[in-house]
Amino acid sequence: MDVLADWLATAGDRFWTWLVLPVVVLLGLYLTVRSGVVQFRLIPEMFRTLTDRTPRTADGEPQSVSAFQAFSISAASRVGVGNIAGVGTAIAIGGPGAVFWMWLMAFIGASSAFFESTLAQVFKVRDRGAFRGGPAYYMARGLKARWMGVTFAVILIFCFPFAFSALQANTIAASSTAAVGSLVGADVSGWMPLVSGVVVAVLTGAVIFGGVRRIAHVSQAIVPLMALLYLLLGLAVVVIEIDRLPAAFASIYTEAFGFNEVVGAALGTIVLQGVKRGMFSNEAGLGSAPNAGASAAVTHPVKQGLVQSLGVYFDTFLVCSITAFTVLVAVPDLGGAEQGIALTQTALASTLGDWSLIALAVIVFLLAFSSIIGNYYYGESNLEFITTRRGWLTAFRVLVVLAMLAGAVASAAVVWNLADALMGLMALTNLIALALLSGLGFRLLRDYTRQRREGRDPVFTRDLLPDVSGIECWEDEATVTGPLDLPTGRRPSGQRLRA
Repeated sequence: MDVLADWLATAGDRFWTWLVLPVVVLLGLYLTVRSGVVQFRLIPEMFRTLTDRTPRTADGEPQSVSAFQAFSISAASRVGVGNIAGVGTAIAIGGPGAVFWMWLMAFIGASSAFFESTLAQVFKVRDRGAFRGGPAYYMARGLKARWMGVTFAVILIFCFPFAFSALQANTIAASSTAAVGSLVGADVSGWMPLVSGVVVAVLTGAVIFGGVRRIAHVSQAIVPLMALLYLLLGLAVVVIEIDRLPAAFASIYTEAFGFNEVVGAALGTIVLQGVKRGMFSNEAGLGSAPNAGASAAVTHPVKQGLVQSLGVYFDTFLVCSITAFTVLVAVPDLGGAEQGIALTQTALASTLGDWSLIALAVIVFLLAFSSIIGNYYYGESNLEFITTRRGWLTAFRVLVVLAMLAGAVASAAVVWNLADALMGLMALTNLIALALLSGLGFRLLRDYTRQRREGRDPVFTRDLLPDVSGIECWEDEATVTGPLDLPTGRRPSGQRLRA
């Protein structure tokens, strides 16, 4: 098992270093510059669109999930193991400087997140009273390359509902084992991981067999609560160790470029860990969040692009940062530090006491479980892109439940390295499509900003893009806004969107 883990780690690092990393950085910079730094310029719009009223059908029912619910689904996937175990791993391997690269890539990646979710909205489809979409759909409909969409969908299914969710279950098992062991004062590693796996598998089945509406409602309830609990716990550590905060903050910048490395990491390792763990956490450019973004009922594709960019900031600058500062103020000497969640557990226990292990176990469960159901939704959306046969969906749900049980007792190193490799392949496929369709994204952004300058609540209809085929929804203003919102005779712009 160790040989397999080492081989996956070596092959994955080379793949990321020579292929994925250059594409991620260069495309993110291109989208940032060409869009006029949309991820910074339109921050006020991100908060405004997050609370937009959901367009309704003629019967008064929501057309699909709301912008906030779609945000919650994507946040459910984003905010999980990556924020606790992933940040701990990045710091243990790459030192404090890895945090700087996580921050930088989050800012650059927010532009990629904006465009991928905007495109997912344009090419979304209707499915049983809701919307579905994502990279597979804009590859097939926007690029007319269904083979590419199927390839992406297969990679995502193996990556998210199986590899990433198994990793979430593994982290739940690890944190639960540590918490119960400290509570009873005995070694429970022989049976606790299996018990944790059974509990997670049962709860996962109860949610995922309920469909996208149940997933949205569960995510909407869990995500704010879990984030608040974790932030309070981390802030308590930072307040207690406040005298170490200036040094911790300074180390993030002084060691970002390989100077005075705490763990002997080279600059390349620091950057690579920051980028990989950052992408695992915030998913910017990865192609996963657009599956949630496409499910929202909004009046303009750009609105959900803005909401998903906000999700990147929420994940990295808020939740990941609290992990980083918790670790750096509580464990200033990182020599020989354990990777993953063990480092975060050490930071909490050394400052707050063993009771914090129990609190962290509860928080990790909420974080990881919400990620599991978010990951499942991504897999379901892409499976139904490949086939709509209900038998395949039932089999997929059963396999996801079994993967939770297997992940709880598997080797964490193998699961992490396999997930990294699949994540890189998935990101590369999505970013190629995103680059090819970026011109359409720029046209939509120009239309949105023009309508806002005119004092309108932007509305998009497909007749504004007569040269673009493959757009199924967005038929007319009445359909887009809902009959309750339609002012008589109003047109959103009256202009076609220039290429």
